[in-house]
Amino acid sequence: MKAETIETGDGARIALRTYEPDSAGRGSVVIGGAMGVRQDYYAPFAQWLAREGWRVTTFDYRGSGDSGPNGRGLRGFQADLFDWTRDYEAAIDHASAALPHAPLHLVGHSLGAQLPGLLANQHKVHGLLSVAAGSGYWRENAPQLKRMVLYFWFVLVPVATGLFGYFPGKRLRKVGDLPTGVIMQWRKWCLSPRYSVGAEGEAVRQRYAAARFPVHAVSITDDELMTLRGTRSLVDLYENAPRAIERLSPADIGARRLGHFGPFRREHAQQLWPRMSQWLAALSAPKAA
Repeated sequence: MKAETIETGDGARIALRTYEPDSAGRGSVVIGGAMGVRQDYYAPFAQWLAREGWRVTTFDYRGSGDSGPNGRGLRGFQADLFDWTRDYEAAIDHASAALPHAPLHLVGHSLGAQLPGLLANQHKVHGLLSVAAGSGYWRENAPQLKRMVLYFWFVLVPVATGLFGYFPGKRLRKVGDLPTGVIMQWRKWCLSPRYSVGAEGEAVRQRYAAARFPVHAVSITDDELMTLRGTRSLVDLYENAPRAIERLSPADIGARRLGHFGPFRREHAQQLWPRMSQWLAALSAPKAA
């Protein structure tokens, strides 16, 4: 594994890690993480993919993980979800430059499958494997989340963010510490029936509509955050892309529990990760006439 810092198109610097394949390369994979989840979380999966022949890149969005504000804290730190999309773009550019003639796929976990619709360099992407991702619109949240989500958006988020100058998620045991711009824009998206497209308008709809890479979305039956309805809503934003949804239950991989974060846990390496590698390979496989 090689750790480095790269510069984004707007001059920010983000932490990135590269996992080189042990054997002949099958292509590049860039892992886009979930909201509030550090790239560390995906390290076991990235290492496993590298052993399977993929060149894997992980990164931390600005203001989080190893891309944090260098001990200054998040109070007053400027970043929103469009900035995080620029971070994603930079990671893709870096991976594409290393293997310019190989297919490049995204593994998007939750938020990591939402932001690719906003990318300015979509032409470099050959496919998106969406894992446990969907629209965050509150009415499409899983039942246990829906019971408290309006309190979260209308009380906890505005009050805590106003007091601290950022969202203190670690202290509150909710999501993680987030810049004000990120949490407040995400709030706007989650209160809109069409999520990011509804909140941001026609320009963002056109960005999603411009995507032509195939989208394979894995919806997990015991996901405590996302529902199948929410996954369908997200996938439909990629209106001109080839897209498919696969429903996965814990029983399918001989597990008792999977949930929103389970797919990347080492305990599922033998039963689930080979499937994920196959799904990635299929994204760029020639289609029958």
